[in-house]
Amino acid sequence: MKAFRTTVAGLALLMGAASMPAQADYAVQENISGDPMYSVDAPPAFAMIGDLLIARPLLIGATVIGAGVFVVSLPFTAAGGGIGRAGKALVVDPGKEAFVRCLGCTRSGYNRQD
Repeated sequence: MKAFRTTVAGLALLMGAASMPAQADYAVQENISGDPMYSVDAPPAFAMIGDLLIARPLLIGATVIGAGVFVVSLPFTAAGGGIGRAGKALVVDPGKEAFVRCLGCTRSGYNRQD
């Protein structure tokens, strides 16, 4: 009887270990954890090329122009108390899209899906 229990326990452990990669693959594909950091974003090559040649230069230009507009509007926004919101809208948001977003991705962040 002891050999039977050992065999059954060994087979159960073996089957459990054999199914772990399949469970991990399912969890990654379906993002069971709910954490957006584990979502896979694999954009196609044409999206990367368009992003590199068109979107990034425009976003960098928008960041520079936004910084200039922010400096010019700073006295008015300081009087109204909206320096943080103006800075975020004019400088941080375009800069985040230009420098933090992965190439070809549609959402910003380090491979995150917000």
